[in-house]
Amino acid sequence: PHINQDRKKDETMLASAALRTATAALRRTAAPTMGAVRNLNLHEYQSAKIMSDSGVNVPLGISATSVEEAVSAAAEIGDEEVVIKSQILAGGRGLGKFMDEPDGTPGMQGGVHVIQTSQVSDYASKMLGKTLVTKQSGPEGKPVNTILLAKKMSLVREMYFAILMDRATGGPMIIACSEGGTSIEDLAEKYPEKIIKVPVDLVEGLTDEKAMEVVDGLEATGDKSAAVDQIKALYDVFVSRDCTMVEVNPLAEDTEGQLIAADAKIGFDDNAVFRQKDVFSQRDHSQEDPREVDADKWDLNYIGLDGNIGCMVNGAGLAMSTMDIISLNGGKPANFLDVGGGATAEQVKHAFEIITSDPAVKAILVNIFGGIMKCDIIAQGIIEASQALDLKVPVVVRLEGTNVEIGKKLLEDSGLKLITAEDLDDAAQKAVAAIQEESSGDGGHIMLDCERVWIWDGVVGGRGKIVGISGTSPFGVAGSCALPFQKVTSGHAEQEAC
Repeated sequence: PHINQDRKKDETMLASAALRTATAALRRTAAPTMGAVRNLNLHEYQSAKIMSDSGVNVPLGISATSVEEAVSAAAEIGDEEVVIKSQILAGGRGLGKFMDEPDGTPGMQGGVHVIQTSQVSDYASKMLGKTLVTKQSGPEGKPVNTILLAKKMSLVREMYFAILMDRATGGPMIIACSEGGTSIEDLAEKYPEKIIKVPVDLVEGLTDEKAMEVVDGLEATGDKSAAVDQIKALYDVFVSRDCTMVEVNPLAEDTEGQLIAADAKIGFDDNAVFRQKDVFSQRDHSQEDPREVDADKWDLNYIGLDGNIGCMVNGAGLAMSTMDIISLNGGKPANFLDVGGGATAEQVKHAFEIITSDPAVKAILVNIFGGIMKCDIIAQGIIEASQALDLKVPVVVRLEGTNVEIGKKLLEDSGLKLITAEDLDDAAQKAVAAIQEESSGDGGHIMLDCERVWIWDGVVGGRGKIVGISGTSPFGVAGSCALPFQKVTSGHAEQEAC
């Protein structure tokens, strides 16, 4: 019994680790232009205010949302030159480029500029309301609705500094580099030995010794004691504000050797919203996928992808598995959507609304394993969504678990044209086949592989009779074919073919 208990414990730990890894991989492959708000990010001007309140040195800066406000802000700073910065939730702004105008006018190069105060009006008009594309924004870029006018500092060195949570050590990890600025990604790739990592014990906190290790790694030239105070102030922001990340790039040194957080990004753990309400009230929805914003209002976990099969599943692990099976059967998932364990029929209806708002979705796969979540609740939500939304795409439903028979009966009696499946593999095959059948026009099914096109008829669950062959067949014939069936591999799915 003890061996079995240990084995179960190990399996549970491995499954949890695998899920965390898979979720991280999903975030890396999700559409990069919009991110799910599992961790809230703030703009530079918002982050600078939070850091300043904790004693971190930051340049004088004033935000503006109009050309008039920008001109007024520059006048308030009172210098001949100012720094004008686009505010978007993506890095690499300095090397970014604004999208071209609809009339073909080229967009401005660079989202950060040092300019004469007399040029503020011109630059602000070319930034505000425009879309900035950077290395981290994705090809669609992000809208610039706010700009920051900052005092130009006399900086002699640029360094890199960040704090984030590290799974390996189970606590905060400080990452620093004696060089920083716009090309930190290239620097980390070419010279990884220049990056230092200092783990911090959560209970012990950041000691003077650890802070000095960071200061030495930054190769600070000024007052080392003052530099230690700045590093500890940044760590205080990380802990007291429930941050998932504090990134300062560049962390600069002025002519007197004083450390200044010249630019910063801060991410916040959304589990701390109840005690960081002032922070979360600053969330900028314009920088996010509107579908994810809508999902958050209904307590649904949604991440948009670039496929054509919409997924509605309960449980993150089952959602990941569903997407994997879809891919293995030759399809592409259009989203990650977890309705959780306590969804209501109304939440299910709104989940359908969010999925179908994506024009790329050509079929929907509902995969529910009822534990806490009851299959009849899901079935009722599917019925209400189908009736209210007048769904135009095929819906494949696989139900299992609590109240599954009641759920199936509800779907059967609804009169809706739903495609039912017995298991996950069957559901994925039918979802892929439904899209292929729709694309063939009149019930035929066109299967593509590298060399030829098989034209199918009477397709049920991805199988059928070949009625024609286009291109060169392995038998040297074209048109109708009466040769015996045999198993062949075409694309990702094994099919019966001539």
